[in-house]
Amino acid sequence: MSRYAILALCAILLFAGGMMAPDAEAQGQEAMANAHVAAARAAAYRPWHDYSETFATMCRQPGETSTAPRAPGRSHEPYGWYAEPTQVFDNLYYLGSSYGDNQAVWAVTTSEGIILIDSGYEYSVAGLVGDGLRKVGLDPNDIEYAILSHAHGDRYFGSKYLKETFNTRLIMSEADWDVMARSSEPAELKPAKDMVATDGMKLTLGDTTLTLYITPGHTPGTISTLVPLKDGNATHLGYLLGGRGWSLERYEIQYYADEEEAIRTWIASIKRFNDIALREGADVFLTIHPQHDRVFERLTALKFRTPGGPHPFVGQEAIRNHTTIMIECMEAQSIWRAGGGSN
Repeated sequence: MSRYAILALCAILLFAGGMMAPDAEAQGQEAMANAHVAAARAAAYRPWHDYSETFATMCRQPGETSTAPRAPGRSHEPYGWYAEPTQVFDNLYYLGSSYGDNQAVWAVTTSEGIILIDSGYEYSVAGLVGDGLRKVGLDPNDIEYAILSHAHGDRYFGSKYLKETFNTRLIMSEADWDVMARSSEPAELKPAKDMVATDGMKLTLGDTTLTLYITPGHTPGTISTLVPLKDGNATHLGYLLGGRGWSLERYEIQYYADEEEAIRTWIASIKRFNDIALREGADVFLTIHPQHDRVFERLTALKFRTPGGPHPFVGQEAIRNHTTIMIECMEAQSIWRAGGGSN
């Protein structure tokens, strides 16, 4: 073979190798993303702790159509949002809305009053919270605090009513008070700035102390909360992560420089809160959206619980599984957004 033929062959091989390298890298990245998805899938379902909807939404590739079940469209009429108030623990009540409206509101009762976590919407707060408390034999005038987990309207639109009607103190992080003030959500539904939550803050009312942590990523100042719970002679600790997926921007406010920063910030927050919560003995997962972990299935199971039988909300594995799904899906999302997977 002539010298020129050998050089030509070498050039062809080098070119082919250069073409194959990016393909091999892409395949490797796709394999990594698939491994994260597989880890999330393995944690997605247990009886009474069903995170299949969370998995389907969080592990969906960019541009892919969701396979998660879709709830009916939201309505301001009671048939669209009403759900029965339900006692979940001796000192915890579900006052949230229906599957379709998809807004959890939790009421923690103490020896000196009530602490709410979130308020729901302005059109449902009177019926779900005010009337709901009366229906279970409690007085809404005893609502002392409402922790607003983050600065999105579904968390705080009902809070102005709580402040004006029951003189409830409203708690949100400094960062999210600022986000709320600057957002494009309706000004008439925004409450005046009130109490500011700080990281590790202890909120004590009577015989109960909740602990608040600032966990940015869903919003710049999302609050996640540990809630002491009672079930007869047994005590438990509730884990409430204050957001769902990461958010780059909402309502004309950009939170982070890019999606990668948003994803990394939320992963770090979830890991930190999970580590703190499990170290403290958290064993009850409390959601901010009932669709995300099939709250109503567990509420039904609770109605048929035998005396002394297992509580359908209790299980540390549920917290670990939710954390696994969130983190593994976001790791896959990071790879896909970097070009490592098909869209």
